Amino acid sequence: MTHRKKIKYIHEGRYVAEVEVELLEDDTGWSPYLSVEDAYKLDDVRDAIRQGDLKSAAKYAGSTSFGL
Repeated sequence: MTHRKKIKYIHEGRYVAEVEVELLEDDTGWSPYLSVEDAYKLDDVRDAIRQGDLKSAAKYAGSTSFGL
């Protein structure tokens, strides 16, 4: 199994968040895929942005940047 870093973009309203995740690659038909933790991280960032809580969105994502 190999691991590869990737930036995922979360678009919510007028904001875009860049969130670094790790893609897992193996010999299955499901490859590449996210870990459960990274999938939850993307959901947490999206929910925080929807609620207008950019500070929490940045905390959940670690190195996150926002744009208009």
